[in-house]
Amino acid sequence: MKKIVIAADSFKGSASTIEVENYIEQGIRNIDKQVEIVKIPIADGGEGTVDSLVLAFHGEYKYVDVIGPGGNEIRAKYGMLDAQTAIIEMAEASGLHLVSELNPFKTTTYGTGQLIKAALDQGAKTIYVGLGGSATNDGGVGMAQALGASFRDKDGKEIGYGADGIKNLETIDVSNLDRRLQNVEIIGLSDVTNPLCGKNGASHVYGPQKGATEEDVEVLDGILAHFGKLIKDQLGIDIVKRNGAGAAGGLGAGLMTFCNAKLEPGITKILNLLNIESHIKNSDLIITGEGKIDSQSLNGKAPIGVAKLAKKYDKPVIAIVGSADYDLLEVYQHGIDLVIDTVIKPMPLTESIKNVKSLLEIAGQSAYRAFCLNRNF
Repeated sequence: MKKIVIAADSFKGSASTIEVENYIEQGIRNIDKQVEIVKIPIADGGEGTVDSLVLAFHGEYKYVDVIGPGGNEIRAKYGMLDAQTAIIEMAEASGLHLVSELNPFKTTTYGTGQLIKAALDQGAKTIYVGLGGSATNDGGVGMAQALGASFRDKDGKEIGYGADGIKNLETIDVSNLDRRLQNVEIIGLSDVTNPLCGKNGASHVYGPQKGATEEDVEVLDGILAHFGKLIKDQLGIDIVKRNGAGAAGGLGAGLMTFCNAKLEPGITKILNLLNIESHIKNSDLIITGEGKIDSQSLNGKAPIGVAKLAKKYDKPVIAIVGSADYDLLEVYQHGIDLVIDTVIKPMPLTESIKNVKSLLEIAGQSAYRAFCLNRNF
C-alpha cells in the first residue's frame, strides 16, 4: 500500500495547517480511498506553531489575558506539551495581526512576557518561543518588564511601552527579574539571523512591514542602538551584533539578554520535535505547502525544511501553494520536485480565500495524479 505524508504549513488568512492538510487529503481520497495518509501539521515558529505541537504531543491549550501590542487587553493562548514543556507564539500576544493601526514606535512585547510568566506559573522547565509575525520593535523591553525588569528614564520613572519609551531609557535594573528564569531553558524559534541594529538589523529589514517609513527606520535603528549600548555598559552583555538579536523587532536580543535564552532554527527544531523524519523515510510521497512560495521560502520556511529531510531518503516532494513566484528555479534546487498552485483560473484573492477548500481538494487530486503518472513510466 502506498504511503503519503502530508506536512503543510497554514495558508495565512485562509486556512489553518490542519484544514489545509484535511482538504488535500480529501482530494486524494476522491481518487484512492485505500492509500495510507499520515498528516503532520507543521509550522516554522510563526503562526500555527502552538497548534502544530499541541496536536502532535496531545498537549493542552492555556488561555491568558495579556496586554496586546497596542496596549489593550486581549486573550492569548499558549500550549503545554507535557507537565514541564511549554510552547508560545509571540504573535499570539504581540503579533502584527492584532493591531488596527501600524505603529512600531508604540507596540510592545509586554504580553509575550506575560505568556512566559504564565508558563512559569504552570511549572514549565523548558519554554519554546516562536518569534514570527511580530508587530513590535521594542527589543523585548516589554517582555522583560512583564517578567520583573525595570527600565527607567533620567527622572527614575518607568518608561512607557514601545520604542518611544526606549528613546528615554537611562537605567536598566534586573534585580527583580523573575528568579525562576535562572532554572528554566528558554529557546527562541526563528530562522532570522539579523543583528539588532544596522542595515541588516531589525528596524531596517522588518520595520517597513510594521508601518515604518524610511525616516522612521533610521530613528528606530538609533533607538535600538541606544538600547544595545546600555545593555553592554550596564549589564556587560554585547548583544548588538549577535546572530538573531534582531528577530521579532529585537525580541531575540531581549530573550538572550534577560532570559538567558538560546535561539535555534525554527523549522529544524520543530521538525525534530515532531519526529517527522521517521514518517518520511518509510513513505512513497511527501506533500508539503504554504500560502506563498518564492525565494523567501529558502530562508527557513516549512516546505524547504520538509524537502531537505525528504531528499535524505530520495523521496519525491510536491508543494501545494496558494501562489507562487514566476521563477521557481531556486525552490526546485532545494528539494521541491513539483509546485502546484491552487489558483486554477484568474480570480481575485477574496474568491480564492472563499473557495480554499475546493481549490485545495483539486490540488490534492492533481498532486496524487502526478505521483501516479510518475509510477507508470
